[in-house]
Amino acid sequence: MSGNRCWNNGLVTDPAPPVAGTMLDREVAALLKRDSAGLVTAVIQEDRTGEVLMVGWMDDVALHKTLTTGRSTFFSRSRGEYWVKGEISGHRQWVREVRLDCDGDTVLIKVHQEGAACHTGDHTCFDRRLLPAVVVDQTQEQPR
Repeated sequence: MSGNRCWNNGLVTDPAPPVAGTMLDREVAALLKRDSAGLVTAVIQEDRTGEVLMVGWMDDVALHKTLTTGRSTFFSRSRGEYWVKGEISGHRQWVREVRLDCDGDTVLIKVHQEGAACHTGDHTCFDRRLLPAVVVDQTQEQPR
């Protein structure tokens, strides 16, 4: 199927060809370091509180749509399609700011979140599973 993505163990191996009107600015595209599937990690953060809400995946088309529509748009690796957060659930994300990390392999998207960010109905995708970890008291930290 020409123009469709090819899947290999859930990874996109054949990036979609550019479609008119969906091109990411060349200067922005040049800054990105994509994985072998052509994707970058997108960390979604609540603008008002700084709380991390979720993590998703974006290719150039999804990032372009996010930057130009003001709505978080992702590429679903499992379904092989684009999706806009809240399009079905009504739990929309309104983009407030987009930043690229120092390595160019992750975007940070600050949003105003309507409703739950997680598909489970939780406020964030990081609400449920706290892992046991040694927590160092601030008084034990080494001075810089």
